[in-house]
Amino acid sequence: MTIHTPTTPPCTPETTVEIRVRGCVQGVGFRPTVWQLANRLALVGEVLNDGEGVLIRAAGPRERLESLIERLKRDPPPLAQITDIEVRSGLAPLHRVGFTIVDSLEGATRTDIAVDAAICAACTEEILSQHQRRSGYALTNCTHCGPRLSIIRDMPYDRAATTMADFALCECCRAEYLDPGDRRFHAEPIACPACGPQVRLVALDDGPWLAGEDALETRTESSLEAPIDQAAALIRQGQILAIKGLGGYQLACDATSTEALERLRRLKHRPTRPLALMAKDLEMVRRYCRLDELEQRALCSAAAPIVLLERRRDEAPGRPLAEALAPGLDGLGVMLPSTPLHVLLCHRLPFPIVMTSGNVSGEPQLIDDGQLADRLSTIASHALTHDRAIARRIDDSLVQLAAGKVRMLRRARGYAPASLPLPPGFEDISPGLALGPQQKATFCLVDGQRAILSPHQGDLDDAATLDDYERNLDDFLTLYDHRPAWLACDSHPDYRTSDMARHMARHMARRMADDAGLPLDAIGHHHAHIAACLADNGYPRDAAPVLGIALDGLGLGEDGGLWGGEFLIADYRHCQRLGSLKSVAMPGAGTASREPWRNLLAQLIAGPGLAALKRRHPNLGVLKRLQQKPIDTLSGMIEAGINSPLASSCGRLFDAVAAALELCFDRQHHEGEAAMALEALAARALTPTPSPTSRTPGALAAYPFALHREQGGHRILDPAPMWTALFDDLAAGKDASLIAARFHLGLAKGLGEVVGEVVGEMLDDVVGDMQDDALDEVSNDHARRLSSTRNVEAVALSGGCFHNRTLLELTLKCLAPLPVRVLTHRQVPANDGGIALGQALIAAARRHPLASDQASDSPTSAISTISTTTTVPSIATVTTATTASNNAQETAHVSGNSRTDHFPR
Repeated sequence: MTIHTPTTPPCTPETTVEIRVRGCVQGVGFRPTVWQLANRLALVGEVLNDGEGVLIRAAGPRERLESLIERLKRDPPPLAQITDIEVRSGLAPLHRVGFTIVDSLEGATRTDIAVDAAICAACTEEILSQHQRRSGYALTNCTHCGPRLSIIRDMPYDRAATTMADFALCECCRAEYLDPGDRRFHAEPIACPACGPQVRLVALDDGPWLAGEDALETRTESSLEAPIDQAAALIRQGQILAIKGLGGYQLACDATSTEALERLRRLKHRPTRPLALMAKDLEMVRRYCRLDELEQRALCSAAAPIVLLERRRDEAPGRPLAEALAPGLDGLGVMLPSTPLHVLLCHRLPFPIVMTSGNVSGEPQLIDDGQLADRLSTIASHALTHDRAIARRIDDSLVQLAAGKVRMLRRARGYAPASLPLPPGFEDISPGLALGPQQKATFCLVDGQRAILSPHQGDLDDAATLDDYERNLDDFLTLYDHRPAWLACDSHPDYRTSDMARHMARHMARRMADDAGLPLDAIGHHHAHIAACLADNGYPRDAAPVLGIALDGLGLGEDGGLWGGEFLIADYRHCQRLGSLKSVAMPGAGTASREPWRNLLAQLIAGPGLAALKRRHPNLGVLKRLQQKPIDTLSGMIEAGINSPLASSCGRLFDAVAAALELCFDRQHHEGEAAMALEALAARALTPTPSPTSRTPGALAAYPFALHREQGGHRILDPAPMWTALFDDLAAGKDASLIAARFHLGLAKGLGEVVGEVVGEMLDDVVGDMQDDALDEVSNDHARRLSSTRNVEAVALSGGCFHNRTLLELTLKCLAPLPVRVLTHRQVPANDGGIALGQALIAAARRHPLASDQASDSPTSAISTISTTTTVPSIATVTTATTASNNAQETAHVSGNSRTDHFPR
């Protein structure tokens, strides 16, 4: 947090100051807090919301004004996040009596929008009490909890600008709203059974809204909780229900009922992907899962995310959880009730319930009440709903504890769109927009103060999700009044977001009256991964480059090939590939991502040779199973290079090892299924009982990986020797968990070996250069060159493979002895969910070079630019790397921008 205080004129004994507070300060009870503090300090003045945040005008003795600022800094409201306090003094006297909250001022939005917050302890106690005005009321809230982003229609944040605008306050609620001593003082979504939204239970087979007994009238006290009672009864009977949550509809059923879960999976078209569950309280969570203190804090936080926990195999007495929750896995995604409706429902059930997104797999989560019957009646028999509209979809967030820290896997409800601070050096950039990747899509708005990373949007292969992404992007640009001066997208020309960026730029150009030009940068996928990790760690823009390790499924590389296991020297502007996992064919191209056996075949052909392994182990079951596949046809495709692109993909390597252990051998039903099953096996061998907070390799021997150089110095980490050892273990009947663990450890040690070699060589180069220059005066320019291009001081780990807790923790252990700082993700996902942030900062750094950047652009620099953009007035030339079979250069003619109607319809 930054505090700017005036140097002149000084505060007089009785003076007036203007205090500007920025950050997440609207919709979190900030104005009531200021009011209460000001009155305790006997100050006069006013406080209001405007487009920049909260503005305070106050008059009084200097020491009391200073006390106000100090208390705001020390004890802000629970949901507030202050990023900046600016104080101006020496203003004209305020002719006021007392201190008041005044109406908001409209203007360009420069403040953060508050995230939705889980129900607080006070509201929970209130609704469960038998003697409170809001007993049993499922839509209560206060200044410390409840809906924010999901109900906002415009800024500044006032009731009239939310979906609560149609609900006029009753006298009792209005009295609370105006009472400074009440925790609902100026709580914008305030409501009660007499004046607020109402809950009803709807039978979906006859339509979304019914008359008579099916649509329960809840305006009377006697029927207030009847819909929830009936909903709980239906779940106990094995029914699937749709439930309206904060950011969309959810599907719920009994988590102990195998029949209900199997029916849910069949109807939702989700055969194997893990399902999250909701438990009434921590006691119920501990009955089924091991719980670390940090995991408990995450569960109980205002964000209330889904937390990945280790499942207990010694469950407490009672109803056991169905194995169908997470087939083949030892982890469970668990959350606590986040809304009053969830609390009231869970307190009526003696067991956890499945709580998954309200949609058919692949589609966006439902938020529109009018589509309830059309979209969910084939899955759910009833819907527990209410008449408070949802302004925008927000999925549940997902976190896990790994290497002693809680890490983001999916950033959404409770976390997004809270702003992310920019690393030092980005203070003077112009506003920009990055459109993110194709999978796990997000977009990112950035200016000189902050980065706004959108909530998780989903995979854009689905047309409905793409439409939803476009609506949400248009919504955010309008809500934040964000007018980008440049755009950034992935370098893959066929990504939906890349195509969208080109069309968006053209559309904006047509709506502008000037010819200023709107540049469009195509950013390398893995460079963006590393930049996102740097930003997550606040890594300064002018710091030395890092050695980035980017491990994921696939992304387009600089050379037009498919990358996914990369060693990169990178900063925010430049990126150079130093090495990679060995590139291996993907027979069938995209089909290989879905059928792990194809990757196993390709790895064996590229490594020890399939024929050699068959001679060595003629009776091995997995090889016999492989023989039943069309391996001759695929071998010919690989040899001829037909529909078998080479890829240095770590994700496909995991698929191949999983297939060797006959995990998801024929097919994966969802992304990462084989790798998740493989990690679960490895964890069983690496984790003693009781479970510690991290994996330990113990006395296990790692499988060998070879490290060698190609012509030109490109390092190759080759798994070929690993395959021989792995198949020897299979033939010897070694336990599958031991084999999985040895693979994880071998890969982690291989990564450490590459880092050790690179860092060692760079240190040798620095020492050699310093000795050569010992008799000469080392110029500042030369010293800067050594620092910026050779001396790697940090290693950055990014890419979706580092969501594998076992791989991350083993890699950190292998890197620990090296003289480098290791940067990992925490606030931003390591997977493609963080790509948009990385794209934004790379494009911003290139658009606004620092003076020190000129040295790194010199011919002596060891870092080259992976993707560049050439811009002339009214024309942005976008150079993108494409597949080797179709190298191309695209030119988009764009100029200017527009605030609204960002997408052609």
